[in-house]
Amino acid sequence: MNVIRVKDLNRLVESPVTPGVTPHPGRRLAALAAVAVTAFTLPGTASAQPTASDALQRYEDLSREAERLHEEHLRAQDDLTAKRGELDRADADLTEAARLGDRARADQDLFRGQVDVLTEASFEGASFTQLSALLVSDSQQDFLNRLSALDVLAADSGEALDRLSAAVDATERATSGARDAQSRASRATDEAQRLVDDIADRKTAMDRQVSDARAQYRSLSAADKAVLAAPGDTSAVDVPAGAAGAALEFALAQRGKPYVFGSNGPNSWDCSSLTQAAYRAAGVPIPRTTYTQAAVGRSVTRAQVQPGDLIIYYSGQSHVAMAVDGVRAVHASTEGVPVKIADIDSIGPISVIRRVVG
Repeated sequence: MNVIRVKDLNRLVESPVTPGVTPHPGRRLAALAAVAVTAFTLPGTASAQPTASDALQRYEDLSREAERLHEEHLRAQDDLTAKRGELDRADADLTEAARLGDRARADQDLFRGQVDVLTEASFEGASFTQLSALLVSDSQQDFLNRLSALDVLAADSGEALDRLSAAVDATERATSGARDAQSRASRATDEAQRLVDDIADRKTAMDRQVSDARAQYRSLSAADKAVLAAPGDTSAVDVPAGAAGAALEFALAQRGKPYVFGSNGPNSWDCSSLTQAAYRAAGVPIPRTTYTQAAVGRSVTRAQVQPGDLIIYYSGQSHVAMAVDGVRAVHASTEGVPVKIADIDSIGPISVIRRVVG
């Protein structure tokens, strides 16, 4: 137990500190707690009561899990919206296919009737051939008139047959389109219902996790809560020109406002609602969740970080911050912690860094 804490302390003490940057509260408290444990816990013995760092670490773990579940719940809602959109499109396609099918069948009946009339006429007029026209003609002019009539009748018959064939093809296409639309609508309905059930399950898990985190927060000492509530770096920050700078300016202006799970501002935020609102203020729409924000713009490396870049954390991509410069980021951390500036690498393990514009 002591060896682990000493190692952790060495790591924290040896970590470089950027001038003007407030050390991450959890790291600072962990270092202090490690000193206390190293100094007052005898080898081979266990602490009778959880230390302050244990309580704070448990709160951070609970709140991080609550944030992950919250982001997954938001993603499931996005998926449901998408599936309902697919269902609406499939229903519209089905309606259009039915309309086209009705029209094609009406055309088919009409053109089939015309073909039937021409067929009957051919039988009633005996044989529609040049020889029959010659034999029954009274004069040369009569013969020419009969030939002309035959040409017209043949043309009408050919046109009617072509239209009938096209109408039959249109009917088949409409029928096939209707079957496809019906199948897509059925799948979208089933998937939407599955997502509705999934959202309900996720919300139950999320609410329980948020409740546990809040209960743990209430159990913290006043000193622990004060560490969490520290405002961090509140100094003025020069931002670059352009949309990224405008987004960063908005995010920095939110410093000191509280984090609330699921909040969309303007008086409180969660991590992804803050970054979404910041870029919206800059005239650049980005998605709501950390998972979808992890795919916007283009990827950049840690060494290439610029102001306004989105930094997505953890393997599950459940947290996001906005780069202030190459060292610092502003983010909405968790409940009990205001929107503040922190060291980029102290927030958590980085999953991906995205440049939204530029």
